[in-house]
Amino acid sequence: MIIERSGRRSRKSSSGYPTEARGYALRLDDVTKVYGKNGRGVRALDGVAVSIERGSFTAVMGPSGSGKSTFLHCAAGLDKPTTGSSYIGDTKLNDMTETKLTKLRRQRVGFVFQAFNLIPSLSVLQNVELPLRLAGESLDKAWLQEILHRVGLEGRARHRPAELSGGQQQRVAIARALITRPDVIFGDEPTGALDTVTAKEILSLLRSCVDETGQTVVMVTHDPVAAAYADTVLFLADGKLAGQMNTPTAEGVAERMTHLGAWA
Repeated sequence: MIIERSGRRSRKSSSGYPTEARGYALRLDDVTKVYGKNGRGVRALDGVAVSIERGSFTAVMGPSGSGKSTFLHCAAGLDKPTTGSSYIGDTKLNDMTETKLTKLRRQRVGFVFQAFNLIPSLSVLQNVELPLRLAGESLDKAWLQEILHRVGLEGRARHRPAELSGGQQQRVAIARALITRPDVIFGDEPTGALDTVTAKEILSLLRSCVDETGQTVVMVTHDPVAAAYADTVLFLADGKLAGQMNTPTAEGVAERMTHLGAWA
């Protein structure tokens, strides 16, 4: 199953090249994930095969227990498939050591979670810089300033998380995810802890990261309104891909979810 973008195929990334000419950001190749042994295992993913283009915004939805979090974990290298293979770009993750996986995640993957996961004792600037510090890489100050401008935090660089609103803290988390110029940003319910107005601001920011800089975003969400910001929605049910929707609307996503048993 190949996920292709609809209606946005002429956009260019910050490198000036059309995003569709630059291959896939990630792939899952017939991935199955079983937790447990001795015939009592739980099959969280069951033969999932998907390729997601660079420069696209994909939402992943499904009922509770459908495999959304496991999908994200296997795609991001946080967990290894029981069978099948997962890739970031052309890099196969299955056979990498944990040390190599940690390095890959720091350099090529960004994360934005429902809990902002900021370090309270560090300033906005220090929280954003942290992935580079941990990876032992040099800081591009011009890129840092561009990111802070993009997320609307130029005047808050010296503030600490406790001095920021929830929406501002999530903007810090997005800036932190962008700082390494990752292959893909994974969002796990990134607006789940925010009010409706602030959630829309954060989703618009993620959308702009795709449209203006060619970033790739994969977001797990339960919210049809949030999913409508994506180019494509993947639906999971019982660990299997149960379909996709291109150019989604909130109403269309909600209707599709009812047939997966989400609100039955």
